[in-house]
Amino acid sequence: MVKEIGYRIFAFVYYICRLFTVNNLAGNKRFFCVMTHDDGESSNVSLVISRLKKTEPGYKFSYITKTEVGSVRGFKNVRNLLSFFLIKPYLLAKSNIILLDNVFLPMAYIKVKKNVKVVQLWHGTGTIKKFGQDVNTGKLKELEKKANRNITHLIVNNTSTAKLYAKVFGISIDKVYATGLPKTDDILYRLWKSDKEGINIDKEVIYKKYKLSRDKKLILYAPTFRDENLGSETIINQVEKLSRLLPKDYILGLRLHPFVARLADAKDIKKICNLSREKDLSSLIMASDILISDYSSIIFEYCITEKPMIFFAYDLEEFSNKGRGFYEDYISYVPGPVAKSCEELIDIINKKGYSIERIRKFNKENFPNLDGKATKRIVDLIKS
Repeated sequence: MVKEIGYRIFAFVYYICRLFTVNNLAGNKRFFCVMTHDDGESSNVSLVISRLKKTEPGYKFSYITKTEVGSVRGFKNVRNLLSFFLIKPYLLAKSNIILLDNVFLPMAYIKVKKNVKVVQLWHGTGTIKKFGQDVNTGKLKELEKKANRNITHLIVNNTSTAKLYAKVFGISIDKVYATGLPKTDDILYRLWKSDKEGINIDKEVIYKKYKLSRDKKLILYAPTFRDENLGSETIINQVEKLSRLLPKDYILGLRLHPFVARLADAKDIKKICNLSREKDLSSLIMASDILISDYSSIIFEYCITEKPMIFFAYDLEEFSNKGRGFYEDYISYVPGPVAKSCEELIDIINKKGYSIERIRKFNKENFPNLDGKATKRIVDLIKS
């Protein structure tokens, strides 16, 4: 109820500001960037902004970031509250183009003008688990659909996912554009640079920053966000067990939800490194040697590197039956071996029981236009 009042206040101020602002600036030069899921440098929105700043120096940008939203939720800072509910709606009203990496629920009470482009870049490159209109219920589902009606351009990786994403966001298929996503360009660029220069800069930076021994391989453990029982210690218990069983030439790097990350800090588990506060996910992808995940969309970026992936689905049945569920048969779809226990997972690592060919096949199926030009195509689309 409190959140909904906040959404309405934001929308009310927006409409007041719109009466006194003109947003048809020549050349569509004002951008409003909603980065409430990922405000790091390697996010889809950040990468588009970076290209625009290099190629179109006259453009102006305003932001709502993940950090700002967090401060507003906590009612910790009056200045931040005033900025969010007075200045941000004004900047939104002035903008010609809105870039999103998430559903911005105040927009459920806003109808943007016809000349405004609303570009939903999302934060995931693909999906295994169901999301959006396929899982949300009640008021949240209703608000999400109303917010999404403003979308003029929904950016996806390929034509095969366009129909699915149109349904998930509750919009018509003609608003979905299969240009590819900036995150894939970023990974490709880092791979090309590493190959050309003969050194993996990201690995050097991460190993030095976290004081990791260079004679150890880094395993990145990045489990998905769980809607239920977020505060339970289930994941931490699995991490503790993995740390005890892990071969001596490996170290386990954690990429966890902030709440779970705090539990990991409190435990002070040996043979692990908590990388959860590292904003640049692409850097962690490049620095690691193996990925352990479960239902997270990180696999769609990681597969581009063609490095091994293991799927630690210890709660597969529960997640499938009581959680969000999947769009495909999980075990046959994921590009790597599935382990349901710590012992199985360690056995796969010891035996190197993963197939690079399976990863390449998955890569080819999901990235038909893997050419490093997705960001350019999106910018051209915005400017067209």
